[in-house]
Amino acid sequence: MDGNSKSFLELAGKRRSCRSYSDTPVPDEQIGNCLEAARLAPSACNRQPWRFIIVRNSELRRKICDDGLLPGIPMPWLRKAPVIVVLCAETSLITHTLAPMISKVQYHLIDIGIAGEHFVLEAEAQGLGTCWIGWFKEKQVRKILDLPRSYQILSLISLGYPANPAEPQMQDNRLKTEEISRIVK
Repeated sequence: MDGNSKSFLELAGKRRSCRSYSDTPVPDEQIGNCLEAARLAPSACNRQPWRFIIVRNSELRRKICDDGLLPGIPMPWLRKAPVIVVLCAETSLITHTLAPMISKVQYHLIDIGIAGEHFVLEAEAQGLGTCWIGWFKEKQVRKILDLPRSYQILSLISLGYPANPAEPQMQDNRLKTEEISRIVK
């Protein structure tokens, strides 16, 4: 294994969902680096359907936490995150509507997943914490942020400096490689 592969595996292995943030603001340059990493992601037919809404305004973040989350799963740590990223898809007729009718593959979901993970891995590389959030009310978040109807909100991502960066990582209970793969020769 060469040095680049090892450093990527270390980065991917280090990344965890952060649920405890400090009050330290995230500099524009670091957010810009995350957005640049996402921009470089591949997409079906190079349609690049991702749209990242960076919410730094404390009142809008409070409204998202108060009114934009589904009930039942408390996320008090989200209130502390200095940035909430709203990850949206702006889909095209041919690539994201007609093609999936034939292939049964929702290409924009794959594209958004790749771009979003590029974003969070760059955040990790810069010492920032993130957490993917799927437990939200799309209509409420759209209304709070006055987003166009053409944007489909697919995820929220909290972003900020971890409150306790030296805190030991959770025990890794991920499946072993041989449990998630099969090599066909």
